[in-house]
Amino acid sequence: MSIDVERVSFSYGSHVVLRDLTFHIPDNTLVNVLGPNGVGKSTLFRCILCLNGNWTGSIRVNGHDLRALSVRDRAREIAYIPQSHAPVYNYEVIDVVLMSAGGNIGLFGTPKRCHLDRAWEALERVGIAHLGHRPYTQISGGEQQLVLIARAIAQDARTIIMDEPTSALDYGNTVRVLSCVRQLAREGMSIVQSTHQPDQAFLYSDKTLVIADGRVLAFGDPKDVITKELVSAIYGVDVEVNSLYGDKVRVCVPIREIER
Repeated sequence: MSIDVERVSFSYGSHVVLRDLTFHIPDNTLVNVLGPNGVGKSTLFRCILCLNGNWTGSIRVNGHDLRALSVRDRAREIAYIPQSHAPVYNYEVIDVVLMSAGGNIGLFGTPKRCHLDRAWEALERVGIAHLGHRPYTQISGGEQQLVLIARAIAQDARTIIMDEPTSALDYGNTVRVLSCVRQLAREGMSIVQSTHQPDQAFLYSDKTLVIADGRVLAFGDPKDVITKELVSAIYGVDVEVNSLYGDKVRVCVPIREIER
């Protein structure tokens, strides 16, 4: 079921950003979205999340038309991890996760034991329960990103949208975050994340969605989609795509650097 996008278009005034996008993302799938800056990846995410309201077309998540749902019901279907996050208060990690675990708590209500248990279970699931009582602002960037993933899990949504989740992380934290995300997809969640690294799509994703000029340029298995011709077309860089470890891994190498 998961995400169905059909003939979606969006404009900022007279500037057209998305043009007639159509694709289907099934359950139990990790999708990497590729495309150069400014082609509409973040705008597409905001439309799926109904943060941009005046798009045309149809977007359904888990069989539900998100426009027809309340904000609370929408949160039960889909969670969002933005590209950047600037905490204002120095909450403990467990409290950051707990904020999303109690979506059914009223305005003046307090979390119950079941909400706290759900928050701890989410931290356990991403392997950072030992950080539960650490101040959120005093852990590393990679650990903070794992906390945000735990918060999305505690929200109990089946689908997670992630906007360039590893853009500010070092290599080790990038591997930890992407390994965690892939495991969540294996466990049944549907996850859509944007990236500028074709190699990440080869190694981690089940499907790759390529957007260029506001349109779907390609969608399918990363090994079929990401070719040297496609990388050259969308990024303007000539590359060779090389296979490693019995084709379990493929890497893009700039030809200009090889010839030096």
